[in-house]
Amino acid sequence: MSDEKIQNVKDVIQIDEELLDNISELIENRASKNLLLLLADLHPADIAEIINHLNTDDALFLFNLLDSSTAGEVITEVDENHREKILKRVDSFKIAAIVEELDTDDATDIVSELPESVAEDVLKKIDPEDSVDVKALLQYPDDSAGGIMSSDFLYVLDEATVQDGIEEVKKNSDEFDYVYHIYVLDKNDKFLGLVQLKSLIINSPDTKLSDIMKTDIIYATPDMDQEDVAQMMKKYDLVSVPVLDENRTMLGRITIDDVMEVMQEEADEDLQKVAGLAEDQELSDSIFRISRIRLPWLVIALVMELIAALVLSGYENIISEMVIATFFIPVVMAMGGSSGTQAAIVMVRGLTTTDIWIGESMKKLMKEFGVALINGLVCGLILYVSASILFDKIDSIKFTLVISFALLTIIIVATMVGAFIPLLLRKFGVDPAIATGPFVTTTNDILGLLIYLSFIIFFFFS
Repeated sequence: MSDEKIQNVKDVIQIDEELLDNISELIENRASKNLLLLLADLHPADIAEIINHLNTDDALFLFNLLDSSTAGEVITEVDENHREKILKRVDSFKIAAIVEELDTDDATDIVSELPESVAEDVLKKIDPEDSVDVKALLQYPDDSAGGIMSSDFLYVLDEATVQDGIEEVKKNSDEFDYVYHIYVLDKNDKFLGLVQLKSLIINSPDTKLSDIMKTDIIYATPDMDQEDVAQMMKKYDLVSVPVLDENRTMLGRITIDDVMEVMQEEADEDLQKVAGLAEDQELSDSIFRISRIRLPWLVIALVMELIAALVLSGYENIISEMVIATFFIPVVMAMGGSSGTQAAIVMVRGLTTTDIWIGESMKKLMKEFGVALINGLVCGLILYVSASILFDKIDSIKFTLVISFALLTIIIVATMVGAFIPLLLRKFGVDPAIATGPFVTTTNDILGLLIYLSFIIFFFFS
């Protein structure tokens, strides 16, 4: 099947449920041969996308039709929640066969998701050497360099020549889909350097690799956070990085495809934190579990807004005497919350990508102040003109000027609060991503009300 046809199938999957209905019908009729013919020319990622859209029973039937090699490529692409359900119902012999087809990092991910008893059974069934490698990787946290590295890598000893390196690449060509470097170690597995494939081509066969290897290499340690590894590889444009322990013993390597997965995971995690949600919230299908995780943040928001209501009730007499002022309360609250959230998101992104250092915080805050001043002036002017035109009850230029200047002040204060809170949290070692949840918005609601009503009192009732 041509690349164009494969792409067309993928497009249908994304926009049309007809193909999925046909697949479900074939599964219901147990038409295994027709299903295999349909899947034969599809990329594993496309098969995984199909599985993600099927119910668990249908997905399991389809998955069990795949050979171990294809199943291994497919299962790593399936959504984590769906994958867990499928693996719980797959025979341990098949899981073992799949694990043996995977790179050690992917194999470790699969084994780590299995129930303990099943995982032990699978590890007993696979090749002893692979079992040792997987067990070694399981000791590292999932979000560390050790947790995402692969212990499979090409290496030669320091006495090897270019010819030896070429032979090593040829010998392992079936095991490695992509080879970026060949590593040079001593007899105790101590890392000495690496040689790029280009160097194997341009140098004579009898040249010693130790004479052409690069020794000043950027590397990761097994306890390094996966996000730090991703940022390091992005900063230095690396496609692969070795993982070394404190003695410079080479433990494994991390490649660009591993890092792309990390960046996606971290982006998803930050988005959930922005909303004030737990990292694994959407991995559960239980509405009670999801509710239990979301509800505390909603309660916090409710309490904060009740405080805002109390603030508003304290100005009851003022509001009753100047009803027109209440019309603009939603405006100031919304603008304050939005301004604060914008600044907080920008600051969080800068902190998490290391674009902003704590030492530069004052410079960044002053920049946000400048932005807030411009935005506040523009929005204040728009409010002044709009209020004058749209509200016939407003017959005072003074009132429109007051609410416009109040809005300017609110936008400036809200922006500074939104920008400052992430810096404060980072200073005390707290993940700043949580700052853009309900806390910033509701805090600025309260401050916005206080500022707005204080302006009204000062200019009209003092």
